[in-house]
Amino acid sequence: MSERTSRECLQFFCNAVIKLYSNEFLRKPTSHDISRIYAAHEARWHFPGMLGSIDCTHIEWKNCPRELRGAYVRGDIKRPTIILEAVASNDLWIWHSYFGVPGSNNDINVLHTSPLFQSVTDGTAPSSPFYVNGRHYVRGFYLVDGIYPSWSVFVKAPSFPVEAKEKAFKKLQESARKDVERAFGVLKGRWGILHRPVRSMTKKAIHSIVYACIILHNMLIKHDGRAISPDWVPDPPTQVQVPQDIHLQLRNEETHFRLRYDLIELVGSLGLEFPDSDEE
Repeated sequence: MSERTSRECLQFFCNAVIKLYSNEFLRKPTSHDISRIYAAHEARWHFPGMLGSIDCTHIEWKNCPRELRGAYVRGDIKRPTIILEAVASNDLWIWHSYFGVPGSNNDINVLHTSPLFQSVTDGTAPSSPFYVNGRHYVRGFYLVDGIYPSWSVFVKAPSFPVEAKEKAFKKLQESARKDVERAFGVLKGRWGILHRPVRSMTKKAIHSIVYACIILHNMLIKHDGRAISPDWVPDPPTQVQVPQDIHLQLRNEETHFRLRYDLIELVGSLGLEFPDSDEE
């Protein structure tokens, strides 16, 4: 086949995959999914209320137009890239994906344009309360690294842990946060088109390739029997009244530090021990 025919076939295939399977394999977690995700993460990582881990990765764009290179090249990467933000659970299922931000941005810039909390702010998100250390929290949280802000929906590890329970929590949080990094590694390892520089000339074509690969990635997790929540159980359409200060609630630093304190206390009560990396 000619190169043009091959490109067109690839585009038709990706568009068909997205049209047929995006509702199930690119879905946001439903109430059924959230209950199973909570149970799985609490059993594996001892973190009640954990929805997953969030991070960003770069997809290299080989044929980026010369006039756009300034926006898509970052100093530490030197090549044009497009950023993919994703949330993954312990089974490596990708529950949230946001692709298209130019590679010159950092994770914070991506977060501020991401639709990650759109369902929360428009009142269509399923209810996801949980308890930690006897305290009630309204919505689940994501594990993040140090660059992310101290919001109520994020849990970061303490920068300078002193007590044994803080050190145990830091090691556990960093281990659990690798779920999303492993998901990126498996995604790019399975689909070489993402591992190598993408040759497509337009962002629209790259967009459909990336989302088709994510759908196929989730399909394989379900097929292999490793999915935490393999069954798609849609929630009935609901619309709850959203508080006027919902954005302030999401960005509340006091809730962030209180949640982290409760998680540290919980980990300390479990008596988890980790080898000290400073000792031989």
